Amino acid sequence: MSSSNSGNSLSETLVKDIMTKAIISVDPSTTVFQVAKMMEQGGIGAILVKKDGTTSGIITDRDYAIKIAVDKLSMDTSVEKVASFPLVTVSQNDSIIAAASLMSSKKIRKLAVVEDGNVIGIITSTDLVTQLAKNSS
Repeated sequence: MSSSNSGNSLSETLVKDIMTKAIISVDPSTTVFQVAKMMEQGGIGAILVKKDGTTSGIITDRDYAIKIAVDKLSMDTSVEKVASFPLVTVSQNDSIIAAASLMSSKKIRKLAVVEDGNVIGIITSTDLVTQLAKNSS
């Protein structure tokens, strides 16, 4: 089986073929202000939260609108108070159709990608839409 996804149908494309491998994680005590600066500087919409050496949660740009802005939380609030736990994951060897189905059922836009219990990447709804557009052209 070729590792290239050119010519693969959507059902044959795996999460590992389109996931982002560059991930950033922070300690739960990191402030939401510090995380916002990291997102801005990195041009990213999600940062993973690592508790006791284990990646266990995620904070997304959407959390800023839904939890922080609406509740008028201080920018000194720890990320642990607003991040989503537990982390929803998908295997790197799952199809992107399975990833899309999981996102849909959980009403989320980002999934951590795991291999042997370790987070190795992230896949987003944008990644899926981009792949869909490539396959339709």
